[in-house]
Amino acid sequence: MYKRAMVPRDYFDSSDIEDDAELLQRSLEQDTANPPWKLSFPHVLVATLVPFLFGYHLGVVNEPLETISVDLGLVVSTLLAGAFVGSLFSGWVADEVGRRRAFQLCAVPMLMGASICAMATSLTGMLLGRFLVGTGLGVGPPVASLYVTEISPAYVRGTYGSFIQIATCLGLMGALLIGIPVRSIVGWWRICFWISAIPASMLALLMMFCAESPHWLYKQGRNGEAEAELEKLLGGSHAKAATVELSKTDRGDEDDSVKLVELLYGRHSRVVFIGSTLFALQQLSGINAVFYFSSTVFRRAGVSSNLANVAVGFANMIGSVIALALMDKLGRKSLLLSSFFGMALSTVLQVLATALSASNPIGFYLSIGGMLLFVLMFAVGAGPVPALLLPEIFSSRIRAKAMAFCMSVHWVLNFLVGLLFLRMLDLMGPQLLYSMFCTFCLLAVVFIKRNVLETKGKSLQEIEIALLPQD
Repeated sequence: MYKRAMVPRDYFDSSDIEDDAELLQRSLEQDTANPPWKLSFPHVLVATLVPFLFGYHLGVVNEPLETISVDLGLVVSTLLAGAFVGSLFSGWVADEVGRRRAFQLCAVPMLMGASICAMATSLTGMLLGRFLVGTGLGVGPPVASLYVTEISPAYVRGTYGSFIQIATCLGLMGALLIGIPVRSIVGWWRICFWISAIPASMLALLMMFCAESPHWLYKQGRNGEAEAELEKLLGGSHAKAATVELSKTDRGDEDDSVKLVELLYGRHSRVVFIGSTLFALQQLSGINAVFYFSSTVFRRAGVSSNLANVAVGFANMIGSVIALALMDKLGRKSLLLSSFFGMALSTVLQVLATALSASNPIGFYLSIGGMLLFVLMFAVGAGPVPALLLPEIFSSRIRAKAMAFCMSVHWVLNFLVGLLFLRMLDLMGPQLLYSMFCTFCLLAVVFIKRNVLETKGKSLQEIEIALLPQD
């Protein structure tokens, strides 16, 4: 994994052949073993509390808000609006105070918002609480992606990145399970919101014991602390080599701020364009139309909303586990291509289903099967890969702010799809709408084939050098 760092090219220019040979021998012996994953795993596990909260807060409104007769669409939209605002500031927060403090700061509005929702007696109180929760969720996910990418050994970085998607699934499923007693126990919906304060509190507390990102520390010029954190994450035998490689691209004296115009038109514009487009295509594929309104779509096919939620959650979890197993074997690009192509095929099944009469049982099976296949294929690649791939392809100098910009694109399109899906479904009809989603999925396949670099098994410095050659 760290071969380039352990055997730098400059060493071979030395006249001392014996020292060179000894260094090469030591590096080859060390290279036979990767850094122990057990050292970094607990830190990654704490970071996944953020996507767990994200999934929980998306799912928690379904049953409770039907019970208290609150406008579900407005509450969902308010959360997304808050997330957009939070995402705009996430890059600045992560760069100014560090990744650990950013996690703790994002937990504050989530705690406040959950408390306000739990005590709400009016729609205004509920909306205020959801907006605060949204701001925390806007800051948290991009920081989680940054943190997991920056602290993970290269050989398991994809696997660790898949934990983000799995944690989101667990949050969604947890919210659905906790919401089951809502219809039978008066006031249980308040308990549903109070429960979300538990993982948010754990995030704020446990981050005190987690490692800070070595990349952020080195960028701040805190080289000694960066090496100490690398030793904590990788072990002493690998920390020195990782420090050498880190020094190839990360500069401790680069404290000038990154401006928006530099992301859009400067030397980094290509990777920012790739990242923004990936998130845009992820949302335009129609996935949030499935997640937000699967119950409605299934009900039209004659399936109960409870069964629909279980089926969608199960398909999402299976796909996430497949991604976990294959991310560091097949690679990011392969999973993205397979995922979007599979999603395109599933929309074809949906189109065929709508072409058949409502009484035809084949149409029923095609509709349900197409929906579940769509969710499964999304979870295999289009869901988890962009959040992992983007921090990998962004250079250390722009990583946090570029991630914030791309996530803001994600939230805007997330909001628009959620707002317009049912209206477009009634206006265009299912055949035309699903054909449009199919087109976006196929466009994604072409775009990924031409523009996305495979990052499997490469250090962040190797990726940065490949995408942005240094002068």
